[in-house]
Amino acid sequence: MQWTDRIRQVKILLVTMAVLIAVASLVASNFLTRDLYEEEHKKMEIWAEAMRTLNANDENSGMNLVLKVIEDNTTIPIIVMDSQGEVQIYRNIEIREENEADSTAFLIEKGKRMKAAGRSIRIQLSEVSRTDYIDVCYDDSLMLKRLATYPYIQLGVVLIFVVIAIFALLTSKRAEQNKVWVGLSKETAHQLGTPISSLMAWTEVLKETYPDDALIPEMDKDVKRLQLIAERFSKIGSFPEPVPSSLNEVMEHVIDYMDRRTSDKVKLQKVFPPEDIIVKINASLFEWVIENLCKNAVDAMEGAGVITLFTNDEGDRVAIEVSDTGKGIRKKDIANVFRPGFTTKKRGWGLGLSLAKRIVEEYHKGRIWVKASEPGKGTTFRIELYK
Repeated sequence: MQWTDRIRQVKILLVTMAVLIAVASLVASNFLTRDLYEEEHKKMEIWAEAMRTLNANDENSGMNLVLKVIEDNTTIPIIVMDSQGEVQIYRNIEIREENEADSTAFLIEKGKRMKAAGRSIRIQLSEVSRTDYIDVCYDDSLMLKRLATYPYIQLGVVLIFVVIAIFALLTSKRAEQNKVWVGLSKETAHQLGTPISSLMAWTEVLKETYPDDALIPEMDKDVKRLQLIAERFSKIGSFPEPVPSSLNEVMEHVIDYMDRRTSDKVKLQKVFPPEDIIVKINASLFEWVIENLCKNAVDAMEGAGVITLFTNDEGDRVAIEVSDTGKGIRKKDIANVFRPGFTTKKRGWGLGLSLAKRIVEEYHKGRIWVKASEPGKGTTFRIELYK
């Protein structure tokens, strides 16, 4: 119930954040619109003043109009250049420190870029000489640049929020699945505990009653195997501490176990280095991973073929590979083999490889993936454990 409430709280938080982002976007849009309105209002005032001067036809008021136009422009960058390309006047242009030493060259270059972009107005100063003119070069105001970039910024914010929301939902879903896995595993271990204890006691009674019976030691091995399985289930979710262990010994245990439980048509081939490999693992859980890969290989080979177990010390990491000569995995299924519930078997549960991935990546901080697979030729799983 608490976990369900937590997920509900996460969803409410995500919705609240979406509303806040929408409100912030509306507020920002309102500010930009208001700035645009004020700029347009100033332009209309200048237009009205120009019309008044034109109708009055007062030569003395012409300079006042020009001065008013210049003073009222506080946003649009302007560079006035003469026919020789020299800068006469500039406004609303920020000259940075690195350009202060040669600000004239900086302004000339900027003016040329404005002219090349078609952002200039030529004013003839003389009706006689066509070379007596000035070019008023201009650029977009800061407000217009903000308006141009704002939709992209808003879209980026929304996309980031969507990505975060999806990631949060997937994480919460994965965490919920993990909790189900842990609960199921621990409950299984708990339920197995009582009958295993009874079987162990009955085995001891049989040993005393029939000390020479050859089947009782085999029964004892099977009971101990059940005890090991229950122990593995109990460790799921408890993050057992890895300890330095012999990898060769772990692999030999798996080979011995699989040899006794597979037909003579299945050959287990080992490719181990001559020196032992010591790596930090939880031996019980890691044996489970290799056993699972071997059992899947036997199923893929339909009870006949070769399973190759390979180990190698690669310096900062240890590599383990399990290869088979089975039917292989289709390319479209490779990405799903570790997904809980995915299986190609008629009676499979689709849990083995997902548990193997959990044990390798969460408990041992390693990696496991399908290194190679070709239909009709076989599959190779690779595990890397870091030292």
